[in-house]
Amino acid sequence: MGFRIAVIGATGNVGREVLSTLAELEFPVEKLHAVASSRSLGSQVSFGEDDVLTVESIESFSFKGIDLAFFCTDSKVSETYIPKALEKGCKVIDKSTAFRMKSDVPLVVPEVNGDILNADIQLVANPNCVVIPVVMALKAFEEPGLKRVVLSTYQSVSGAGREAMDELFNQTRAVYVNDVSKPEHFPKPIAFNVIPQIGNINTHGHTSEEVKIREETQKILSTELPMAVTCVRVPVFIGHSISVAVEFESPLALGEALSLFREMPGLSIVDHRVDGGYVTPTECVGEDNVFISRVRQDKSVENGLLFWLVADNLRKGAALNAVQIAEKWLG
Repeated sequence: MGFRIAVIGATGNVGREVLSTLAELEFPVEKLHAVASSRSLGSQVSFGEDDVLTVESIESFSFKGIDLAFFCTDSKVSETYIPKALEKGCKVIDKSTAFRMKSDVPLVVPEVNGDILNADIQLVANPNCVVIPVVMALKAFEEPGLKRVVLSTYQSVSGAGREAMDELFNQTRAVYVNDVSKPEHFPKPIAFNVIPQIGNINTHGHTSEEVKIREETQKILSTELPMAVTCVRVPVFIGHSISVAVEFESPLALGEALSLFREMPGLSIVDHRVDGGYVTPTECVGEDNVFISRVRQDKSVENGLLFWLVADNLRKGAALNAVQIAEKWLG
């Protein structure tokens, strides 16, 4: 027996990846609806290698009879249409920021806190694309105890959508033909550059992305863990990278840390102390696992560890995590 599924935002980066992931994992689907705004009405998207779906309009879509809807949309769309889906008895997994910090909405990474899912829940939030790999790595360190975490992110443009990817492409091409391509989706040019701002900057100097990462990590791990976060956009199409510094409550040997990483499902250790013995964003594209490299002790603090973390932000950072939630939630 299959489920009646709707993918809202099916024409976007994450929506297409959800469709691909559902097909790859052979999720039991009885009927699948690809839904987007009226601008995409009648267009087509692929589902697996052979099936093509005609896009339906969210404005006229009825959620009646739908078992589960994946919302791969912005907060405004989610806030408008998720209540309508819930009224029809449809379960929802939401990728936007709209409900993540609501106390009555679970924020879930299945490997970390999937045990909180139950049949009575109607709405589950999918975390930020940086938070997912970060909490998977930090979950490994429950026993030694986390004292403080410092993160510096290197986030690809795909996290900002297809138009942001086009902007990187167009600006890069413009440089080679001695043309001018003004930034539209980023505050400064992204080609051959890095931008230390993702989201709006608040009065304290933190960006909204930095605040999200801290608050969502604390919610998932059920802790007030002190965190310092700096988010940077880099000229990479797909794949987020994160430099992580962790300080522990008690001593942790390097070998013990590596063992704890290996015990955590969904993590892969690629750490060879030679030139190139680590994973970069281009190597993680299309991969389901979160990759950890450059693991070493931090001698600047009493009990510290440094490591490099890379993940495909459209796979485990978004679509795959959502489908894994559905698998665990629906059994």
